[in-house]
Amino acid sequence: MRDVQKEQDQRNIQIDRVGVKGVSYPIVLMDKDNKTQNTIANVSMSVMLPREYRGTHMSRFIETLEEFHGRVSPVNLEAFTKRLCEKLNASESSVRFEFPYYFRKKAPVSSIESFSKCDITLQAIHEEDKNFDMIIGLKLNVQTLCPCSKEISCYGAHNQRALVSLYVRCNALVWFEELISLIENSASAPLFTLLKREDEKFVTELAYNNPRFVEDVIRELVVNLDSEERITWYSINVTSYESIHNHDAFAEIERYK
Repeated sequence: MRDVQKEQDQRNIQIDRVGVKGVSYPIVLMDKDNKTQNTIANVSMSVMLPREYRGTHMSRFIETLEEFHGRVSPVNLEAFTKRLCEKLNASESSVRFEFPYYFRKKAPVSSIESFSKCDITLQAIHEEDKNFDMIIGLKLNVQTLCPCSKEISCYGAHNQRALVSLYVRCNALVWFEELISLIENSASAPLFTLLKREDEKFVTELAYNNPRFVEDVIRELVVNLDSEERITWYSINVTSYESIHNHDAFAEIERYK
């Protein structure tokens, strides 16, 4: 059978990334409390296509995904990207998993438990003669209370949700739960799925006693990240979905340590 993809291309143009995206696939993750967790990921996979090849073999991306049975860990992702290079005769490959991650959380006073969710991204890149590169991304909602509003108001202060988007490179295993704690400790207060009245009182007063601008949240998070030796690089975006303004506020920082 004629292999059209392997035909010689005369235009002499290398393609940086070619592959498949939007693949919905069940995966199994490492879970700090329960050892493993099952979820559904949106998967993207690509390779660098040399200038001499007309096309790549799309089916081989899915075949590689099947070989690893949806098991996702730092070790597996390194092997996964290397396997993509082998199967597709490429010198560079990348894979990206985006998925919801669920964790149990106790209310602060009643201790009643419920599930909370954050959005995780795992992106891995393999290049010949270079170190394996992996970035962990985490998006988590928190509460912020405006210091200026607290200072000038007689009856309270405006508060809102803020979204923290954190991306890190690590030199050792860092659990998602550890990153969640770093983020929540940088905000006015964490968010909860289930609260009783005594919990709501506690969370409201906690935020009031910890007023934070987006600038405060991002700086607090930088302090927390800089104290963690396993993290070697980070990129942060904090966006406050303002409750009394018809616009949002944001702050960004990117650092190599």
